Amino acid sequence: MKVQTHRARMAAVGAVALLLAACGGSSSSNSSKASSGSSSSAKGPIAIGVLTSLTGLFQPWGLQARDGMQFAVNQINSSGGINGRKLQLVVADDQSQPAAGIGAFKRLTEQDHVIAIGGVIDSDVGVATARLAETAQIPYFMSKAGSSQILTQSSRYTFRTCLPAAQEIAGAYLEYAASRRLNRVGAINADYAWGHAFGSGLQTAAGKNPSMKVQAELAPVDTTDFTTYLRHLSGFNPQLILATGHPPGTPPILVESGKLGLDIPVTGPDFPSSLIAKAVGKPAYGRYIDFKCMLVGSPGYQDLAREFLKAFPQDHFFEDDALASYAVVNILAQAIRSVGADPAKIAPYLHAHTFNIPGFAYPLEWTSWGELSQARLAIDLLTPGPAPQGVNPGGTWYLKQLLLSKPLTPYTP
Repeated sequence: MKVQTHRARMAAVGAVALLLAACGGSSSSNSSKASSGSSSSAKGPIAIGVLTSLTGLFQPWGLQARDGMQFAVNQINSSGGINGRKLQLVVADDQSQPAAGIGAFKRLTEQDHVIAIGGVIDSDVGVATARLAETAQIPYFMSKAGSSQILTQSSRYTFRTCLPAAQEIAGAYLEYAASRRLNRVGAINADYAWGHAFGSGLQTAAGKNPSMKVQAELAPVDTTDFTTYLRHLSGFNPQLILATGHPPGTPPILVESGKLGLDIPVTGPDFPSSLIAKAVGKPAYGRYIDFKCMLVGSPGYQDLAREFLKAFPQDHFFEDDALASYAVVNILAQAIRSVGADPAKIAPYLHAHTFNIPGFAYPLEWTSWGELSQARLAIDLLTPGPAPQGVNPGGTWYLKQLLLSKPLTPYTP
């Protein structure tokens, strides 16, 4: 989700720290471990790695990713495992830091002998480790790492699951705007790689729709007061504000725009819905729009959410990070049943097949370089609810799907 600058990291840390303070934080307990060499035995457990952020900037996303994978493992093992063998997670914390991610990746592959790794949230970690996955020939799954630098045209073992490349997302939001006959769209983008990528995608998408007028403001990534930028947009009289290009600024943009009388929808960068609901509260209801890779109104999603929250009540909501990671384990299980636990055989199997996961917004299918080939974004509105029974226990809010976008054009490195 974030990309390659120290300044960007520090600003985002501050923003998410405020969210975590409002939400009470989370613990990083319940991680699983496998003994070294667990996959080497034809009769022993099959080790699957989790490389995610159990501490640091992206802890809320990472805990959901870990628990989603464990949820799938528990389901599969309770049904007898795969070909007589159980699955076992080996969990590693990348600490939302590239160096820690590199060390954890090497331990998972060289000491724990995992046959695949999932759960990556941090784009910096994804960039730092994706080439290692290609060299090691280990299937490697990004959950929320959206940097366009992660994949190359020669990538064959690295796969996106939930978050497309940043350039693809702007078009889906303008598709939503057009569907609501909104033709004046304001945007605030951060002056770093993610913001520039989103801004570029916004310009490209707007250029295809002559009736769509877009005014974009560029703000430093460490900005915390967006009053000046919002006043510039106020003269444009926007009907929608895209804060997606400024992830750390999304919560203050949402709050400050309302105080300035811009009582219009504000879009986000796929924040965990539970964080926004708890940290911003009522000012977000009916105004905050975000994209997801899950279909919140589908029976498949809601059934899984109920089961997940019974097993992991501390997670409060079944975010798409958990669903995407649940999907990773299930598609790996399907591959192992067909070709065995050899990573070099699993990756080609994944490229050759399409996987339909309950509650997912699109079939999981990839280009030859690992970009999602059928990705669609579910554009959702945060509402005061009510939530379906058992899907948001104790919560007073839910998500309302406004649009399922057309399939996105896969980004070409």
